[in-house]
Amino acid sequence: MSKLRVGRVGEQIKKEISQILQYDLKDPRIGFVTVTAVKVTGDLSQATVYISIMGDEDAIKSSLFALEKAKGYIRSEIGKRIRLRHTPELIFKLDESIAYGSKIEGLLRNLKGEQNHE
Repeated sequence: MSKLRVGRVGEQIKKEISQILQYDLKDPRIGFVTVTAVKVTGDLSQATVYISIMGDEDAIKSSLFALEKAKGYIRSEIGKRIRLRHTPELIFKLDESIAYGSKIEGLLRNLKGEQNHE
């Protein structure tokens, strides 16, 4: 299967999951969740959904738990919205790159502040 099609399917799945999380899911355990990326396997059998969750450790755990419980609903909604022969199995993974980036930025800011005081 062409990489171009796999990429387009991944982007469409990302868009649809974002809309489902924003408008359709009413679970109060799901906090402020952002879909950062979706990586689809070449045969379109699995889609790894990378999500960023704002909040403390408890909010992150409860949001991940609620997403795991809603996985079947989200997959069926994607199947209705995107015309594919088989809807990919969804795997949710926490994307910590935003938190890591802000941590690095803070460290660099502290270093710069220490250099200015010397």
